[in-house]
Amino acid sequence: MDGLSNEDDLIARYFAPLAGPGGLGLRDDAALVRVPEGHELVLTKDALVAGVHFFADDPWCAVAQKALRVNLSDLAAKGAQPLGYLLAIALPPNTTAPQLAQFAEGLKLDGDAFGLPLLGGDTVRTPGPLTISVTALGSVPMGQMVLRTGVQPDDRLYVTGTIGDSALGLQSRLHPEHAVWSRIGARHLTHLQQRYLLPQPRNGLASVLGQFAHGGMDVSDGLIGDLTKMLKASGVTAQVELGAIPLSDAARAAIIAEPRLFETAVTGGDDYELLIAVPSAQAAAFESAVQALDGVVTQIGVAEAGTGAPLFLSSHGEAVSFARQSFSHI
Repeated sequence: MDGLSNEDDLIARYFAPLAGPGGLGLRDDAALVRVPEGHELVLTKDALVAGVHFFADDPWCAVAQKALRVNLSDLAAKGAQPLGYLLAIALPPNTTAPQLAQFAEGLKLDGDAFGLPLLGGDTVRTPGPLTISVTALGSVPMGQMVLRTGVQPDDRLYVTGTIGDSALGLQSRLHPEHAVWSRIGARHLTHLQQRYLLPQPRNGLASVLGQFAHGGMDVSDGLIGDLTKMLKASGVTAQVELGAIPLSDAARAAIIAEPRLFETAVTGGDDYELLIAVPSAQAAAFESAVQALDGVVTQIGVAEAGTGAPLFLSSHGEAVSFARQSFSHI
């Protein structure tokens, strides 16, 4: 690797400056993390592979930020506050010092912004594509982690932000020749592609989930599939209004130009928004608490007793099915 003599030098130059106190300066074989009194530890891991989860020519700064943000989104969905992360990175032989400097800068930007210090990890060489694995640690008050299995009948089902931008941004990069992208204009296209490159985790809402949510998960593999998974895990079903799913102006423009893209938007994944189930009696208080934090949530349905597949309804009240509900990793 260009200008990188050995692993110790690499760690000292690029990663040690990012270490929090628990990382012990990255001079030991393990980290030491103190969990706040009265709290439990929440752990999550996501791996990203060049050519699968990001493009090989994406800026290394943005790739590092995405690697952290997909894990931060999981912590947010559990109502957890970040404590730190472990990083494993497999570097191809053509990796350069400027690329690693950009990668470290991305880690620093989001580590500082989200209060997520580096605790340790591993660096290895690989003949294959750049591969990044992050294990994020967070904490929640004892017994208050928001579970995927906690949805109850009559819970209102909410989603944060907007859905489908990232999936459409990905399609625009995979198939730039399609006429729809020129028809929606440069501003909308840039918005969609940026949402794929840099998701926006909703960690500012973690405390609100802990206070109000019966159940929750992040939307990483597609809204339709992830909602179905959460309802199945909770042993309930739901009725969902497809017309209520929040769309950005850019996504709406693309779908108007090419209606088949609606299915891409709601099943494609990479949203990293939150699915939240809230008791109906607390819905107004929940919405007020989100608004006080400058967050945005939209109710898309209501959970019901039963174990069948959720019913997805069009704006005309007709049942809608999807050929594929979500992205599959294998």
